[in-house]
Amino acid sequence: MTIAIHEEITFNASPEQLYGVLTNSNQFSDMTGGAPTDISKEEGGTFSCFGGMIEGRMIELVSNERIVQAWRAGNWEAGVYSLVKFEFKKEGDETLLVFDHVGFPDGQAEHLKNGWTENYFEPLKKYISE
Repeated sequence: MTIAIHEEITFNASPEQLYGVLTNSNQFSDMTGGAPTDISKEEGGTFSCFGGMIEGRMIELVSNERIVQAWRAGNWEAGVYSLVKFEFKKEGDETLLVFDHVGFPDGQAEHLKNGWTENYFEPLKKYISE
């Protein structure tokens, strides 16, 4: 059985706002309290967040709809990547973020799940409400 992280979170924001923060180096850095960030807006481009603690490659970018990344933590063995997908579904004045993370090393699920909540989803809710 493959272990996966699946979250569905409603944000009081548009898909454009959410997509923008997750694909813009300056906005992402602001959201995370100034952590060094470099995010390519091109498919195949690289990204690095939290001063290199998270890195990877943009696999698919569908503006305001979907982001798919080859994603890795900086302390994983060289060449080990997982797959992360953010999908944005407009629901009235809100957006449902459907998030999936698969293919990460054994024993990492709980740590990663907590990390997504504490370092992405909670700061994102706060950032877009300011």
